[in-house]
Amino acid sequence: MPDLSRMARATVGALVAGAVLMACSPTFDWRTIMNNDNGYTVDLPAKPGNDERTIDVGGTQMKMRMQTAEAGHAVFAVGTVVLPGDDPQMQQAALDFLRTGLARNLGATPESHATQIPLVAGGQVPGIEMAFSGKAGPQHETRTLHARLVVHGRHVYQAAVVADHELPVEQLDQFFQSFKLY
Repeated sequence: MPDLSRMARATVGALVAGAVLMACSPTFDWRTIMNNDNGYTVDLPAKPGNDERTIDVGGTQMKMRMQTAEAGHAVFAVGTVVLPGDDPQMQQAALDFLRTGLARNLGATPESHATQIPLVAGGQVPGIEMAFSGKAGPQHETRTLHARLVVHGRHVYQAAVVADHELPVEQLDQFFQSFKLY
């Protein structure tokens, strides 16, 4: 499982580094982002950046694409993994990979529960909502993380917010309630 740990550390590390090194205004300048390539729409609090990494899920190499935006001492991110097929075992393995990686990197056991993720065309699909705090980064600073994980067809999504303090509910709601899948 060294690849799982490395990718998970890299994902949380990128989120933490962005939050720590952030030099932009703490104000939230919300804008709707339509990601047609990865099949979602979301409101982000600043102009997003893009990143891509190769991950190993159950021995299968695949790409994880991320869109991130920084504001208010927080990083808002949506990661997408496109699976080679819609096999339920591979879907579960990818969800487990993301969930385990987030928890491991903050050294905490997240509170998690089922949630519903809306579809742009109407309806919803089941997902997982997680929230926890822990130590991260080279200085082992406390971070809070809120995330939603969901599978939709061949896509596995991770919508997450990591911050150096608990954000106002309005900011979290703006992000998570706007996250919709095609």
